[in-house]
Amino acid sequence: MGAIEKVALFGLDCADPLLTFERWAEDLPNLKRLMSGGTYGTLTSSIPPVTVPAWSCMATGQDPGALGIYGFQNRKDHSYENKYIATSVAVGEPRVWDILGEHGKQSIVVGVPGTYPIVRPIAGHMVTSFLTPDVEHSDYTWPRSLKHEIKSVAGRYAVDVDAFRTEDKRQLLDQIYEMTKARFEVVKYLVRNKPWDLLWMVEIGLDRMHHGFWAFMDPAHRRYEPGNPFENAIHDYLVHLDGLVGETLELLDLERTAVWIASDHGAQCMVGGFCFNTWLMNEGYLVLKEPPGPGERFRPELVDWTRTVAWGEGGYYSGCFLNVQGREPQGVVPAGDYEKVRTEIKEKLEALVDHEGRPMGTKAYRPEDLYERIERVPPDLIVLFGGLRWRGVGTLGHDSVYSFDHQAGTDDANHAQDGIYIVSNPSLQGHGRVDGPTLYDVAPTILKQLGLPVPENMRGKPLF
Repeated sequence: MGAIEKVALFGLDCADPLLTFERWAEDLPNLKRLMSGGTYGTLTSSIPPVTVPAWSCMATGQDPGALGIYGFQNRKDHSYENKYIATSVAVGEPRVWDILGEHGKQSIVVGVPGTYPIVRPIAGHMVTSFLTPDVEHSDYTWPRSLKHEIKSVAGRYAVDVDAFRTEDKRQLLDQIYEMTKARFEVVKYLVRNKPWDLLWMVEIGLDRMHHGFWAFMDPAHRRYEPGNPFENAIHDYLVHLDGLVGETLELLDLERTAVWIASDHGAQCMVGGFCFNTWLMNEGYLVLKEPPGPGERFRPELVDWTRTVAWGEGGYYSGCFLNVQGREPQGVVPAGDYEKVRTEIKEKLEALVDHEGRPMGTKAYRPEDLYERIERVPPDLIVLFGGLRWRGVGTLGHDSVYSFDHQAGTDDANHAQDGIYIVSNPSLQGHGRVDGPTLYDVAPTILKQLGLPVPENMRGKPLF
C-alpha cells in the first residue's frame, strides 16, 4: 500500500449511529465495506449539537466558543434586539481547505454549512450550502463560472428543500430525492473533471428526512401509526444514499485515497416541546408588560425589563440569558449576584420533571465549562432539555410548560449528541469500532493523513 495522496469526506448530516451501525447496517453495503476495513464509531458533537456551528467546528478543529458561534442566531451584543445569522462571515478560523490552499493543495467543497457567502475564495472549487438564499441570483460557487457548469450537469440544483416542516410529505420526499440526486451528480462531475487533494461534501437530505419522517418510523413516537405509507421512508432514503456514495467511490483511487463518512450529530425521537419562557415566567424570572396572546412570538418590547431577571429562546437547544446590571441596557441582576442567580436557574432546570413526573434529564451548561476560550456573546446557560428529547419553545402564552401540538413541536425528531464517523485509510490497518472521538478530531486527522502540520491551537487531535 502506498502513501495517501487524497482524502474524500462524505458528510451525511444527522446520520445516527444506531440506524447506521446496528439497525440497518446490513442494508448499507458501501458503508459496511468501509467499516469492515476501517475504523468507525460514534463521533461526539459540539455542544450545542446543531448544524451551525457543528460543521464549522469539524472543519476548523475548534469549538463553538473559539468560533463565537453558538447556533443559527447569535447575540450581536448585549442589547435585547441585535442578533445575527451565523454565515461564513462569522467563521474567523481557517478551515481544512484554507490550510490546504496555503500548502499548494486544491479542494472540492460541496454543501458544507457555513460556506455562504464565499468571502475567502478557495484553492479549488466550492458549492455553498443550505443557507444560500437563492441559487439563481446568488454567487454560490467558486469560481463563479462553476454555476453555469452545474446547470448543464444537474439542471435544477437546490441547496435545500423548500420547507422540511411541511405536512405534504409526498412532495417533501420527492424534493429530497431530487435535491440529493443533483448534489451527487455535481460531486461526481467535479471529482472526474477538476483537480483535487481534498473532497468534502455534505448532503443535508438525511437531516430533512429525520425531522420530517421520524414519527412514521418510530413506534416510540406519539404520532406513530403501524403500516403507514411512509414507514420505510428513512430506511429507503439511507439505502439510496449508500448507493450514491458507492457510485462516487468507484471514481476514486482507493489505493491512494482515505475515505471518511461523518455526521455533525445524531438523531432521536422528540417527546415534545418545553415552553422555556413560560417556565421562566412561572418561576418569576421573566415579567411581561401585559398577558401575551396564545403562542405569541417573544419580542423584547413585550418584556418589563425593569423586573426581568432572565429570558430564553427556543430551538433544538435553548439559550438562557441573564439581565445583568451594567451589561444589559436595563439590567437588574447585580454583577456580584450573577453567579448565584445563574447557579440557581441551572439547578432548577436540571431538576425538571417531564409531563409524567419523571426526571427529565435536562442539562444546563456554563459556557466557560465547555469551551477553552469564549468569543463574542454566548448564552449565559446552554440548555439541552431532556437530553435533547425535548425541543425548547420560546413563544409565549402557553397554558402548560409541556407542549405537544404541531406548532410547538414542528419536528418529528431532535438532534442527539453522538453522530457517526467511518474512516478507511489504505495505508493503515483498521481498528474496527472505536467510540469516543469528537468532531474536533476530524480536521487534525485529515491534515496528518495528507502529511501537513497540525496547528497547535486546534482543539482536537489526530486519530492515527
